[in-house]
Order: sequence, then C-alpha cells, then structure tokens
Amino acid sequence: MLVPVIVLAAGASRRLGEPKQLVMVDGETLLGRTIRVVREAGADATYVVLGANADRIAAAVDLSGVTVVNNLDWESGIASSIRAGVRAIGSDADAVMLLVCDQPQLSARHLHQLLDEFERASGAVIVASEYAGMAGIPAVFPARYFPALLGLNGDTGARKILREVGDSVLTVNFAGGEVDVDLPADIEALTRREL
Repeated sequence: MLVPVIVLAAGASRRLGEPKQLVMVDGETLLGRTIRVVREAGADATYVVLGANADRIAAAVDLSGVTVVNNLDWESGIASSIRAGVRAIGSDADAVMLLVCDQPQLSARHLHQLLDEFERASGAVIVASEYAGMAGIPAVFPARYFPALLGLNGDTGARKILREVGDSVLTVNFAGGEVDVDLPADIEALTRREL
C-alpha cells in the first residue's frame, strides 16, 4: 500500500513568539527532527506543508528528499494545510499519514506501529495515536477519508474526523504524544528534559 506522509508545519506559532519549526531540541530543529524520524520510518514519500516563515524555515532545515507544499492560505488555519497536503499527494495513494512537527517524543518505532496496525486492518480503518486519553495524530487515514479531510475548514484539524468516526478508529499508544510546543514554557520544559 502506498501511504505518503504529510508533515503539517505551516503555522505562525503566535503563542510561542517564534517559529516552532525552528525550535532546537537535542541539537536539531523540531521540523528537522520530525523529517529525520519520518525518513527512519521508511515513508513512501514525505510532503512538508509550509506557510508562515517558509523561506526562513527552508533555509534552516534540510528539506532534501521531501516535497515542499507551500500553503498560501496558512493564516486561515490548520485545515488549509491538511487540504493542501492531501491535494499534493494525488489520487494514487491508498492512505495518508498526517503528523505535526512539534511532538518531540515522536519516534520511527511509533510510526512503524501505526503502519503495521493499518496493514493488519487491511487499510479498512483509521489508525490513530492515543495519548492524553484521546485519539490524535499521527494518524493514518485510508483514501476513503480524503474527501472528509478536504472538507475541513478553519482551525479544525483531523481530530474532528477521529471524533466523528469514534469506535471504528484503531489506536496505538503514543507515550509522550501529549508533549508539544505551543508556549515558551513548553520549550523550557524540553530544555530541562535534555539536561
């Protein structure tokens, strides 16, 4: 099965006050780290959706081997990045894996677990990460959910679809999946973890 990966990295990180894509953790940027993990997982193809600070990010992060999707509508919310990514992967994909760039606990092992579970289910259901008591991304969406992903609007992300589908979503535990970078205090917490 062909399952490309879309990394959502177009936001302006207004609450953080600096581009989260470029926050350094363990000696690498968050976006660079995410791309490395996706590569280690052996993704079929990787699409990185950029928007705010795109030129600055492209100059600082190794984007070789990925397809950069420029989301000119990034200010309208995360849904526009999901739509841009899904449009970019084309119609040959059997599914898509959606992830964000600010989950520093993400590992290639977890991505493999999601894909293995998806294959075991013969691609019939969404396979999502479970953390903080709910299903979230990274998640693998079969192609039949592409219209729903393309129908998202504003700041509504893929979690809306996961909630609507409910019990038919398979989940894989993602220890530390709730750790993300939205506020300056989140960077401080990550820095303390590094020491």
